[in-house]
Amino acid sequence: MKYSIVNLGCKVNRVESDDYESLLTSRGYAYTESQDADIVVINTCTVTGEAEKKTRKAVRQALKRFPYASVIVTGCASAINPEFFTALDDRIEVVAKPDMQDYLARTIASLEARHVGVSAPSNRARMGVKVQDGCDNACTYCIVHVARGRASSRPVNEIIPDVLRLVESGVFEIVLSGINIGSYNYEGIKLAELLRILMEATSSYKTEFAPFVRFRVSSIEPMDVDDDFVALLASSEGRVCRHLHLPLQSGSSKVLREMARPYDAEDFKRLVDYLRAEVPDISLTTDIIVGFPGETDEDFADTLSAAEYCGFSKIHVFPYSKREGTPAAERADQVNPEVKAARAKALRDLSDQLRSIDYEGRVSGKEYVLVEQPGVGMSESYHEIAVDVALPAGSLVEVSIPDEQKK
Repeated sequence: MKYSIVNLGCKVNRVESDDYESLLTSRGYAYTESQDADIVVINTCTVTGEAEKKTRKAVRQALKRFPYASVIVTGCASAINPEFFTALDDRIEVVAKPDMQDYLARTIASLEARHVGVSAPSNRARMGVKVQDGCDNACTYCIVHVARGRASSRPVNEIIPDVLRLVESGVFEIVLSGINIGSYNYEGIKLAELLRILMEATSSYKTEFAPFVRFRVSSIEPMDVDDDFVALLASSEGRVCRHLHLPLQSGSSKVLREMARPYDAEDFKRLVDYLRAEVPDISLTTDIIVGFPGETDEDFADTLSAAEYCGFSKIHVFPYSKREGTPAAERADQVNPEVKAARAKALRDLSDQLRSIDYEGRVSGKEYVLVEQPGVGMSESYHEIAVDVALPAGSLVEVSIPDEQKK
């Protein structure tokens, strides 16, 4: 029996798709890119209008590419408009995220009698575990809080076995993921305490090439970074990576207010100052939207200034794309596409400069690096670097950062 997975969108979708892959491979399914797949899972995204277009295109392509497969469409786009997908083809079944594991198990059971498959477990060195879903914020450009629902936190006693399963399979970097992971709060256990529990649960795991299991937080909203979390980053000696993906979205306080973000540019800068004072080696990456409705040249100049002040080691640049159903999409002051493109290029150029500056400041310093494939590793500070090709994938080794960053 064979399956394929088409994953679109955010890191949480990637973690969920990994879970579907684990279930399918554990039941004897083999991954395939060929047309003879029995099951195809498409994990969709609808965060922007452009993402919605890509999702619809991907589903149509999958129908042509896998003519004999049962096609399961799940994720945010299908939650917002399931009728669109079911109308495309009789082979499509739209399944809500909470029902996916049970639905896959039933589908597998219905096919097992007719096929025999070969297990093909994942060999990735870095894997994610979803600890949280949903979002209680309502940013004016975003539809995800509608598609995913209100924020919810997974029980700790469900998360620990997932982490241990990965560690026992040789994964020594666990990425904690969620739609709004900083809001994690299960029976009073918040994110920092969850990390302490997971560090303790994995404290005995080590190999010849990995002295400990480390954790990375996929992304955290600035308003959710509290003193306890910062203290953990400062004291965990790299077991919690001193790298945060901290979405700024705009360096203009006016634009942030119109986005309904619960901080202004000065608040964000103060947080960065605090983080760098308490965790001197920290690496900060971010998301920034350019061309939000009403964004002026002065607003964009504020964004460039804020990005430079914060010294981000990488900026994910998103030209604003209208998402139907959001307040921002209804505004009459949409920014000209050519202006958005020019601003995006300018910000990406700045991102490249800042990334080089951050890397150069780390040269000759020591960091633990996760070897993801022969000769290539990911540093704690989230730089991809060259490592000894003799080191096996999955190794977590302390190295001196070389002069030249791997491109």
